Amino acid sequence: MANDMNENEELILGLIRENPFISQQELSDIVGLSRSSIANIISGLIRKEYVFGKAYVLNETNPIICIGGANVDRKFYSKYKIMNGTSNPVKSSRSVGGVARNIAENLGRLGEEVILISASGKDSEWEDIYGLSSSFMNLEHVAQFENSSTGSYTAVLDKNGDLLIALADMDIFENISPELLIKNSNLLRRAKCIVVDLNCPRETIDFLCSFTFKHNIPLVIIPVSSPKMNRLPKTLSAVSWLIVNKDETETFMNMKINDKNDWENSVKKWLGLGIKNVIVTNGSKGVFTGVENGEIRYFPAIETPMVVDVTGAGDSFCSGVIYSWLQKKEFDYIIKSGLVNAQKTIMSKYTVRQELSQNQFTLDMEAI
Repeated sequence: MANDMNENEELILGLIRENPFISQQELSDIVGLSRSSIANIISGLIRKEYVFGKAYVLNETNPIICIGGANVDRKFYSKYKIMNGTSNPVKSSRSVGGVARNIAENLGRLGEEVILISASGKDSEWEDIYGLSSSFMNLEHVAQFENSSTGSYTAVLDKNGDLLIALADMDIFENISPELLIKNSNLLRRAKCIVVDLNCPRETIDFLCSFTFKHNIPLVIIPVSSPKMNRLPKTLSAVSWLIVNKDETETFMNMKINDKNDWENSVKKWLGLGIKNVIVTNGSKGVFTGVENGEIRYFPAIETPMVVDVTGAGDSFCSGVIYSWLQKKEFDYIIKSGLVNAQKTIMSKYTVRQELSQNQFTLDMEAI
């Protein structure tokens, strides 16, 4: 067999050879790479047939599994007033995004073991996503499709920074089917929590509701946009957390939220569908929360001294909540975790703030 291993693969293989029962966490501690990076290296060694999939490698952990969108975000900032029917001078930027991917990166930066299940094309966009994401999550379970485009979101902003038009090419995510998840059912059964976004088809959300209910796995649903709210099942008793914004709530409940009273009523309506915990967010106005015993509370947003870019704030809010909930923190702490992570993300130019770590997060929480 020709040596097609890189330096990290050779190092990990040597350590496994010395101790075939070494855990991924021990490898992580010795080599100084994240747990998800170790998982990716081992997956590569299995694929190249240097290592056969031993139980100790595959069954020792309980990862968080994020299912849904991973896409490339492009933004075009117009220098002058946009004119139709002609060429407009712009500045542009490009980054990686997708709700499930953003949440996975936040949680990976916080030290969690995270696996992303998604769908992509075999193209340069996917290579970009892989390159910027693989340090924080295991991407070996992303299904790739020939002659299909990786998901993309393109926004055109006017000279004041307001959105003029957004174009979303998300057809690839229709391939995140129940069949794809059934293929990964051994993996799903081991999850300590499954997080799914509504880029997935309706039947996939239905499948996950029944699967997680049957296997007693916590399920978190994160909507993506108002038009996709029709993918949400009508009964939600399998759902541990639903984190939804005002617009998405108005669409699903066919109601208007004009004041705090309406906002509170919307939480009651969500709880009526059987959800254990619900949060209805409303940007800078804060959040209303509801729990299955009927208790409803309001939390104001944390003042942001400087708004740099709101992209990713919702995903970082969800990540903070999920992270502290899995750490079994008090309810107040859980909600404030989301608010703090969102505030820090708004003050960063990145969709997922680059300085985020377990240690930094603890310091951020202590500061409030």
